[in-house]
Amino acid sequence: QAQLVESGGGLVQAGGSLRLSCAASGSRIYIADMAWYRQPPGKQRELVASITRERSTNYEDSVKGRFTISRDNANNIVYLQMNSLRPEDTAIYYCNARVVYMDSARSDNYWGQGTQVTVSS
Repeated sequence: QAQLVESGGGLVQAGGSLRLSCAASGSRIYIADMAWYRQPPGKQRELVASITRERSTNYEDSVKGRFTISRDNANNIVYLQMNSLRPEDTAIYYCNARVVYMDSARSDNYWGQGTQVTVSS
């Protein structure tokens, strides 16, 4: 079993910055791909950014140049640095991780509890 715990959301004015963190914990696990998703009010959840263990990254078009995803493999943490925030970035942000169990090599997909980001105009 594993657990993802997010932090760093909040209220910010347009043009401001926030940094989200997501820490994965568990016994004898290996974290492969990690990602951030978001779900704006009344809309479906969408991929914001992803990062492989080798730190290859991918971004949704609207956040390119503004958001940066990074990770700390030693501590199983993924970050999302969000700059130049816009009101349309308002959403619940969810961390996602593919967790591999060392003893079996089986993997499961885990989600964090979500953290609210609100950008005021």
